[in-house]
Amino acid sequence: MDARQEPELTVTTLAERPELAAAMWTMPDNWPVFAVQDPVALLLMPWVRAELPEYVLVATDAEGAVVARGFSVPFALRAEGRGELPDRGWDQVLQWAFADRESGRAPDTVSAIEITVVPGMQGRGLSGRMLAAMRENARGRGFREVVAPVRPSAKHVEPAVPMSEYAYRVRESDGLPSDPWLRVHARAGAVIGKVAPASMAVSGSLAQWRAWTGLPFDTAGAVEVPGALVPVRCEPEHDHAVYVEPNVWMRHAL
Repeated sequence: MDARQEPELTVTTLAERPELAAAMWTMPDNWPVFAVQDPVALLLMPWVRAELPEYVLVATDAEGAVVARGFSVPFALRAEGRGELPDRGWDQVLQWAFADRESGRAPDTVSAIEITVVPGMQGRGLSGRMLAAMRENARGRGFREVVAPVRPSAKHVEPAVPMSEYAYRVRESDGLPSDPWLRVHARAGAVIGKVAPASMAVSGSLAQWRAWTGLPFDTAGAVEVPGALVPVRCEPEHDHAVYVEPNVWMRHAL
C-alpha cells in the first residue's frame, strides 16, 4: 500500500470487541523502556482495560490486525477540592478516575490516557483518527469535554528546553503548535489548558536505569536519555535516579 494512502481502519470499543484484549495489550509499540516503569501505570492501566472497556478503543486494519489503541477514563474534574487540571497530570487523573469509581462519584469529564499506533503504521494519520474516535465516544456517553495530558512527540529532541516554553511554540505559517502531536490536538479543536510539570515520575536504582537505557549513569546531575522529554536526575551517592516528566494539558470542548 502507498504510504500516502489512508489505510482502512475499523475502530471499536473494547467492550464491543473483548476478544481483541490480548492483541491490543501486546501490540508492538515504540515507548521507551523507562517510560513504562511508572508505578501508577503499572498498577492502574490493567484496571482501565478490565474495568472501563467502554472507554478503551481498538483499531483494526482490513485484515483484522490490531494497529492502534486508545485508553481514556471518566473522572470528576469539578468535584469538591478539584476544579483545576492537576499538575501531576497523567498520574493524578488515573488516580482520580479510580477513586471516583470506588466512591460512586459521578464523572463529568473524560481524560485521554494513551493513544498508541503500531510502528509500521505511524505517520499515516491514525493517531488523529483515534483521537477523533475518542472524542466521539465521550460525546456519545454524554460528556461535554475531553482533556488530555499530552506527551509532545518531538520534545525529546530538546530535553533542556522548559516545557513552559516548548508547549507554546507555534508555526508562523498557520499559528498551530510547532510540535506534531500538539498540532493534531489543536486541529481537532483543542486548546492548551496548562503545563503539567510533574505528570509522570519514574525512579529506580542506577542498575535499573542502566538496564532501561544502556547508559552508564555514573555521573551526578542531569542525564539526557533518548526518548526522555527532560533530563533524568542522577544521584550516584544515593544509588538512585529519577525522571519527572512534564506533559501539556489540552482541552477539547465537545
